[in-house]
Amino acid sequence: MKIQITDLRQTILKYFIAAVWLVNGLLCKVLNLVPRHEQIVAGILGSEYSRQLTVLIGVSEIMMAVWVLSAIKSKVNAILQITIVATMNIIEFILVPELLLWGRFNSLFALLFIVIVYYNEFVLNSKIKSQIS
Repeated sequence: MKIQITDLRQTILKYFIAAVWLVNGLLCKVLNLVPRHEQIVAGILGSEYSRQLTVLIGVSEIMMAVWVLSAIKSKVNAILQITIVATMNIIEFILVPELLLWGRFNSLFALLFIVIVYYNEFVLNSKIKSQIS
């Protein structure tokens, strides 16, 4: 029974993590339903190619969602997610905090997301693997 509860929690978190990447990539960036994302890109990288770069970032986020769901090389995936989110948020915190939804408090939500990714991969996933073997 314990394996099933842990497995269910891990599955729910995996779908939540993938949904975060998919929503941010597809809805916010590719479909441009949240223009602030393009403004952030323009504020950091310049406005000349900000739309194209925002779409590329969005497509990359969609690919991340697919990778999360595939569970292929999940540890590498988790490390990459943590690195990307931390790096992106540090850059935004320093260069364009006025464009962030919650200003510099955005970093708290980024940290929470990082903790969820870490917990899902390195705590829950490890428990499941150790209980199976």
